[in-house]
Amino acid sequence: MTIHDLAVGQSAETTRTVTERDIALFAEVTGDHNPVHFDEAYAATTRFGGRIAHGMLTAGLVSGVLGMKLPGPGVVYIAQTLRFLRPVRIGETVTARVEVLEILVEKGRARLSTTCRNQQGEAVLDGEAVVLVPREAPALTPPPG
Repeated sequence: MTIHDLAVGQSAETTRTVTERDIALFAEVTGDHNPVHFDEAYAATTRFGGRIAHGMLTAGLVSGVLGMKLPGPGVVYIAQTLRFLRPVRIGETVTARVEVLEILVEKGRARLSTTCRNQQGEAVLDGEAVVLVPREAPALTPPPG
């Protein structure tokens, strides 16, 4: 998709159930082994009352929507604001959604709302992203694997 294909109000989403493996892989990549994500006894003593997923793991779902669906391949993050509204627990299903709010054709940029909701429809994350959108359709090589 190019900057010229975007329209205010367009949206896309993806849904994923957060697994134990997701948390382990995220911690391996980032080095964030905070016990609130791994130690049930410790996490039970926190304000969350149990283990939770990394907030940035949830935010990463937004990145997936931007990079693969809307605007899609070739998009580059410029900025992202985030508010973490509720914890996400292992086994919860999260839907990440983006919606085009503004298109700045001359700058090749778009501003999008970014939200994540749990399976009860409760907002767990919200914010806005500013992205660079290709002016021409990118030549794509299939992803590995």
